[in-house]
Amino acid sequence: MTTQRAEEGQGPAEIIAEDAVAEYLVAHPEFFERHPDLVAELRVPHATGQAVSLIEHQVGVLRGQLQTERRWLAQLIARARDFEALSARLHDLSLQLIAAQDLEQMETLLREALCRQFDAEAATLKLFPLESDATTDSDPKVAAFVQFLGRKRSLCGPLDPEHNGILFGEQSEAIGSAALIPIRTDDRSGVLAIGSRDRGRFDVDMGTDLLDRLGEIVSQKLRTLH
Repeated sequence: MTTQRAEEGQGPAEIIAEDAVAEYLVAHPEFFERHPDLVAELRVPHATGQAVSLIEHQVGVLRGQLQTERRWLAQLIARARDFEALSARLHDLSLQLIAAQDLEQMETLLREALCRQFDAEAATLKLFPLESDATTDSDPKVAAFVQFLGRKRSLCGPLDPEHNGILFGEQSEAIGSAALIPIRTDDRSGVLAIGSRDRGRFDVDMGTDLLDRLGEIVSQKLRTLH
């Protein structure tokens, strides 16, 4: 047996290791009862000629399902870690906003913090007065965002040139995607916009829970500024 395995290209170390594994399994037949997840990784031959046995086919299917579930779990864990990291950044930003003394300081803080902590290239806060005839307002900026101002949830994705230009000015040509966060106080409404060069950074299908929380925090802070 040893000679045959040597002819198959196995070195002395591999042969010794295999023999040790075999001896251990013989001495501990309950091993796979303690580690049932390893069974799906085993490849057990079935003497069925060129045909594939039903058992072998079933094991292959289960192995494929296991690999899919492992990939899904890995993605889930990665998303959870990203969410946790973003939550921590949002907490830090909230603490900084508490210390802001005026609107100018608040805007500077938001711009610097969002670009640094949220991997963005641009951030801007646009505020408009609340008016009953906002839909017919002569201000083109208000008219461009009048449909957005009534939203309760944030909006993500690429922007058309008009909205991009109003929000990001000279940087607009470099912005591939953006997150628009609705802002609303007692006498003003507006949008907090975060822009990225990456068209996939703010995807239309991404969750907006943290962005919505940020909007609530900014709105509440604005109510305290005069």
